[in-house]
Amino acid sequence: MKSSIINTIANLDQLGKNAIRFGIVVVFLWIGGLKFFTYEADGVVPFVANSPFMSFFYNHPDEYKDHMNKEGDLIPANHQWHIANNTYGFSAGLGVFLITLGLLVALHKVAPLASMIGSGFIFLMSLGTLSFLITTPESWVPHLTDEQWGFPYLSGRGRLVIKDIVILGGAIITMSESAKLYLQNKASKKVA
Repeated sequence: MKSSIINTIANLDQLGKNAIRFGIVVVFLWIGGLKFFTYEADGVVPFVANSPFMSFFYNHPDEYKDHMNKEGDLIPANHQWHIANNTYGFSAGLGVFLITLGLLVALHKVAPLASMIGSGFIFLMSLGTLSFLITTPESWVPHLTDEQWGFPYLSGRGRLVIKDIVILGGAIITMSESAKLYLQNKASKKVA
């Protein structure tokens, strides 16, 4: 009995790989879709504004702290500033990119090469997202009145970012699977 349970568990790797691919597709389609909404666009501002690789997307990245909206809070003056800052334009572009990547990963069986490329971009994007732990001060608990602040105390934003380590690993798995399928398809066409 114990041996059969362990054998069953030992053979769950393909189910796990399918779950990883499904999870990446759902996350990228869902989060990509949310990038078209104000609250989600406002939420990424500190990451983009502080990134040496992304701040150029904004017109006034150094001024963001004076115009932050709390999640679920819409302050019209701040909203107008974000329009002028290109916050929403950037977020919409990012949304299109995320949705595209999610669709590419989903096309694994019918277009494995395209799916591999999509997974490769997700891998690179995850590295970029993880860089926010270094570039974004809001990733860490601020020094207010508690003695627990800074590294290693991740803020809500930091906890959101650190999860990309899992997506990075998943992207390696989906990229590898798609590359194998592409090579198998290519080899079978040569034999036929």
